Amino acid sequence: MRVVLALALLANPALAGVPEAVRDHILPATAQFSDASGALAEAALNDCTANALQDDFHATYDAWMGLAHLRFGPVEEDGRVLAISFWPDTRGMVPRTVAGLIADEDLAVEDPASFAEVSIAGRGLSALERLLFEPQLSGYTTESYSCKFAQALSVDLAAMAQAIDKEWRTDFAQVVTSAGAEGNATFLTESEAAQALYTSLTTGIEFNADQRIGRPLGTFDRPRPTRAEAHRSGRSLRNVILSLEALNSFAHALADGPTPQTDAAFQAALGAARELDDPVFAGVEDPQARLKVEILQQRIKAILPAVSNEVGVPLGVSAGFNATDGD
Repeated sequence: MRVVLALALLANPALAGVPEAVRDHILPATAQFSDASGALAEAALNDCTANALQDDFHATYDAWMGLAHLRFGPVEEDGRVLAISFWPDTRGMVPRTVAGLIADEDLAVEDPASFAEVSIAGRGLSALERLLFEPQLSGYTTESYSCKFAQALSVDLAAMAQAIDKEWRTDFAQVVTSAGAEGNATFLTESEAAQALYTSLTTGIEFNADQRIGRPLGTFDRPRPTRAEAHRSGRSLRNVILSLEALNSFAHALADGPTPQTDAAFQAALGAARELDDPVFAGVEDPQARLKVEILQQRIKAILPAVSNEVGVPLGVSAGFNATDGD
């Protein structure tokens, strides 16, 4: 099936960059996320305790960073993108929902179909992170409600990841690469598909600068380090690095030609991130350390004009609606 799909994608030269992006970036990313979350679910069913699941949690989160920017199609279907990672959580819904489920010992954890109807703030990586890394919650035993909760969260994540991978492979890849063809009601023209992928690329870059960096930065007078993504599991900076690496790969796959400016801009941002010895952006409260985080933010933003020149212009598209607006 995968060989046939790859040949079909290569057979459509009209969409320069789009078939390559699907084949070389999107499908490997959905497969990796499906595999990692499946391993997490299997591990949870064998040993649900926090210490036993932390490594598989990190592997699953790592894999999610490879496709979190693809906020359309199967990733967006049924609200999956927020059910997988409910962040930013501007109203503190995740801690309240998780605490409420535990306090009520909600029976939804007994049935995957019922759990899939639970509030998105009580599902996915954000909820599981609290259960595994929050000191007041992570000391649960195999006989506790929290054990069943951890298992339900893990199985639910795997189900969403497997659905995303399956839907891309069996249907949506063809929908994207047949844009403009008769009967394609999703993408009426070739440029619409290119636009959707390009918008995912630019939105992903902006999300790193404005949210993953911007939220903990806050303001100089009022920094907000505890607003950093996944700070409880110590992976705020790790998420930025993994996301930038994935976006760099995405830009390469989508580009219809050499991208020296884009490559240089990504490497400058990644260099600044890798040199930053601040896993959860705690340094935003110190003026000298804060400057390094601000420089990282500036270097991420500097990727956008390079991407516009070398990816967007050749594709004939521009930055579109930001799918994260209003989060």
